[in-house]
Amino acid sequence: MSNNAFSIDLSRLKKQPKTSSTKETDQVAEELGFSSREIVKKRGRKPSPRTGQVHAKVMPDTSIEIANEAKRRGVQQGVLIEEAWQLYKENMAIK
Repeated sequence: MSNNAFSIDLSRLKKQPKTSSTKETDQVAEELGFSSREIVKKRGRKPSPRTGQVHAKVMPDTSIEIANEAKRRGVQQGVLIEEAWQLYKENMAIK
């Protein structure tokens, strides 16, 4: 070997195969506090089943009445529209 401090004897370097599997790696990572590779569900509020948008233009007095009734009953204005539509369909079926 030469006296050069920065020279490397390549014959001493040996390739060693990796013995760990992904499962073992995940287990060790979990033990060390790393997050898992599993897909995590989105956090936060769940999506509403009421996804349809109705943009009804009504006269200002009607708008105020709908808002007041919804507030009085503790429901959203869309609930009132759904109930009114159900009554309309029932009324139309009778005629």
